[in-house]
Amino acid sequence: MSEADAFLGGRLRLHQPPRGAHRAGTDGVLLARLLAAEPGERLCDLGSGPGIVGLACAILQPGVSVTLVERDPALADLARANAALNGVAAEVIVADVLAPGREREAAGLTPDRFDCVLTNPPFFEDGRYRPSPDAAKASAHGFPAEGLDGWIRTCAGILRPGGRLGMIHRADALPRCLAALAGRFGGITVRPVHAKPEEPAIRILVSAVKGSRAPFSLVPPLVLHGPDGRFTPEADALHR
Repeated sequence: MSEADAFLGGRLRLHQPPRGAHRAGTDGVLLARLLAAEPGERLCDLGSGPGIVGLACAILQPGVSVTLVERDPALADLARANAALNGVAAEVIVADVLAPGREREAAGLTPDRFDCVLTNPPFFEDGRYRPSPDAAKASAHGFPAEGLDGWIRTCAGILRPGGRLGMIHRADALPRCLAALAGRFGGITVRPVHAKPEEPAIRILVSAVKGSRAPFSLVPPLVLHGPDGRFTPEADALHR
């Protein structure tokens, strides 16, 4: 196993897939910082990969019960090893988020189980991108047409009423994200993420509440890098 990468100023160590495969980074850190779970709450990292989001939450928010869900058995094993490496008693479930409900429930994704769900869905749907030649990377980045709606449906199903969803996605996917959330979530808040102040947004951070009727909010953006290419003070603080 390769040397572990350091996150959160060294508080989190993470073994990752080989270079060329999909690897955790800034997206995972930003997602882990999106919701503040309370001690005793049950948090699910849905589509966890090597576990950066859920394990970061366990370190940042002691007392939270963390479940990591990953469909690739090899990545699930890596997430399990990373949990042990960081001293986190996380549950690891091998399950396909888009599988039929009975299969998901048999794996442990039962209805109304979690207080918080954090997720970084695949960014592309079939027919809208050119898949990577690396099979694992292609699987992490893409899913079937209309997959986002099915992914959000699973999020809603495993959250308790009033439970909170946090998600990161590409900025140009905002209309599809809002369409998938409609009728299932309210109190939706969107924060654009910009690589630099003068450039268009590259990501969106989305939070929402299951069953809420609260209005939509668009909040000030997060800018990752200043003119010198270094992290802005806020982005640097989030990474530490």
